[in-house]
Amino acid sequence: LFVCLFVWIGMESSALPSGWSEKMSRSRGIPYYVNQYTNESVWERPTEPAQQRKADEVRASHILVKHKDSRRPSSWKEEHITRTKEEAVAILKQYRDDIVNGVKSFDEIAKTESDCSSAKRGGDLGMFDRFTMQKPFTDASFALQVGEISGIVDTDSGVHIIIRTA
Repeated sequence: LFVCLFVWIGMESSALPSGWSEKMSRSRGIPYYVNQYTNESVWERPTEPAQQRKADEVRASHILVKHKDSRRPSSWKEEHITRTKEEAVAILKQYRDDIVNGVKSFDEIAKTESDCSSAKRGGDLGMFDRFTMQKPFTDASFALQVGEISGIVDTDSGVHIIIRTA
């Protein structure tokens, strides 16, 4: 135990490779490491510098409001969605106004109101390339600057607002 503790303490005191930060897990009580460019996390202490995102990838979060004509009109919140597209757009416009006016954060609204399963991550979809998402969603995500929030984006899944995060 003494040797293991000594090795672990010794590792902790050495500098991390560039682009990584160390955080403490609240659930496990052990450190984990975050790539400062992509926000990806790993449990094992990195030995190489963090890789920056590829030029053809973005990271974004979104809030999805489905409607009765969505390709799958159900979600974790509602088994059968009956609202019209116009009602969904009105709801989403109100969410966007609340975010822009500082009433609530994007993350707060996404966690409680988004019809996507990404709600549990504050709407975070992680990194994706130009071929992963539906075309209107991809086009909007790549057109945004980091930190910018889109207008209403219409896809087969429903209507979205998107914030580009990387």
